[in-house]
Amino acid sequence: MRRRHRITGLLGAIALTAATLAAAAPAPAGTQPADPPPAEFGTDWHDPLTATPPVTRPATRSCQVTLAEARFSDFTPYRGNYAPPTGCGADAWAKVVLRLEGKVKGRQYDRLGHLSLGGVEILRTSTPQPSPDGITWSVEKDVTRYRDTLARPQPVEMLIGNVVDDTYTGVIDVKVTLTFYAADGGTRAPDTPDRVLPLTSPAVTTPRNTERLLAEVYATGSGGGCEEYWYMTTPDAAPYSCKATDGPHREVRVSVDGQLAGIAAPFPTVWTGGWSNPFLWYVTPGPRAFDVQPIRYDLTPYAALLNDGRPHRIEVSVAGVPAGQSGWSTPTNLLLWQDEAREVVTGALTRHEESDPSGHSRWTPAPPGAQHRLDTEGGHRLTVAGHLNTSRGRVATTVTRSVRSTSVHRWTDGENQDGLTATWTDEESVTHGPTTTRTDRTYTMDGETTLGEGDRLRTVLALGDRADTVTVRGGRTVDSVRLDDRYTGDATYTANVPRDQRHAVATTSARYRLYGSTVLGGCYDRTVATVQGTLTVDRRRC
Repeated sequence: MRRRHRITGLLGAIALTAATLAAAAPAPAGTQPADPPPAEFGTDWHDPLTATPPVTRPATRSCQVTLAEARFSDFTPYRGNYAPPTGCGADAWAKVVLRLEGKVKGRQYDRLGHLSLGGVEILRTSTPQPSPDGITWSVEKDVTRYRDTLARPQPVEMLIGNVVDDTYTGVIDVKVTLTFYAADGGTRAPDTPDRVLPLTSPAVTTPRNTERLLAEVYATGSGGGCEEYWYMTTPDAAPYSCKATDGPHREVRVSVDGQLAGIAAPFPTVWTGGWSNPFLWYVTPGPRAFDVQPIRYDLTPYAALLNDGRPHRIEVSVAGVPAGQSGWSTPTNLLLWQDEAREVVTGALTRHEESDPSGHSRWTPAPPGAQHRLDTEGGHRLTVAGHLNTSRGRVATTVTRSVRSTSVHRWTDGENQDGLTATWTDEESVTHGPTTTRTDRTYTMDGETTLGEGDRLRTVLALGDRADTVTVRGGRTVDSVRLDDRYTGDATYTANVPRDQRHAVATTSARYRLYGSTVLGGCYDRTVATVQGTLTVDRRRC
């Protein structure tokens, strides 16, 4: 994925090719590249890694299948064929784990990639930027929920769009495998969807006995335009290089037959060349950069409407994107559970309440020598409810979701200083029969890029990804999980000079904490930190 050579600011101020830079670590404010020069990354650094927990695996029989093996040097997708394994059960697996192993050397931008099976997207990822000597990395993902797709032979398609020429020499070499774990020895197969349907067109006909319906949307703002930095865009009146008619407020929406059925806040992913400073990401990528997690919507209140046997329109859009402007990708899967004892499940949509969506920005012009300021707020609330007449009786579902964003964007004329402080909240409550699950998500971003004296470019950035999920049944808490994933980085280098004069320095730290009754051992807590591309801390507290 190509990007503007800055954090949406500094465009034109630095003619910078992100992938040609040799990595970095933080320098104190005002540090100059002389007397003595700071240490440099050189031509190699530690392979990329994250603090995220590995996928847990049951101690049962396993079978492995190679899903894709390809070298990406252009925009030609890999195509192959998949067949489910034998020897690990027909389809009631205890777990299925996808693993991507990659390697690349030379010079290259970070690139966005996807992998689909029978049209169902099962992985969306991005790549790290290589050292001249070469790096390797890996990504793991639990894909058990795609059991319906995995149970049958399927065509495979994978693409990591790439450009290789005399300047950008990095060919991306990947291998993707699936490991299937048998459900035996007392290990039970988990509850997974009976059907998984890719939303390849808006018109969809679902099975008439659907009793639960979820949508998952792999929403990414990317492609090198301003929507890659959607959170920094400004209204047309403000003197800034990235424009959006209504400013930076974004919302990912799902509609059914033209009626709003789901809302969500997009995650502000920072790719591994982001904020003008790939030195921040060479070893520790930002949250979710290697494993783009889909937004999930519970559409069960609409199941009765969809169960009439006719095609219906299910559409995904991103509110706030200027009309006619590209930059967002929203591949979508529908996950359906069916009532085996009923040919048709009837019911009704009983409630639809929506607040007026808000999203407004206020620009305060900069007095001489000071910073412009853009204050943005946005919010929206939606409640939908319905019931279904299942073989177990009438089951009611109510879904309430509320999204809100606040941000302060400050920049100078010429954008030599460019910073953002922003918070996004996404609060969701789903009551299905006697069970209520509430999830409160908070995403944060606080950073600034400065191009100072001697063309020293410094980026200081903190990112947060937090979620609290509580499940209550019959008035009693039956499950509780807390996630807290935080990243901090500080990197400086000299722009507009050859590599050996960049004097790049950087420190980064990532800490991933997960607590809960369904977490293995009840606790996971890992911190990784780097200095000048060298791993200095890898600590586990649980």
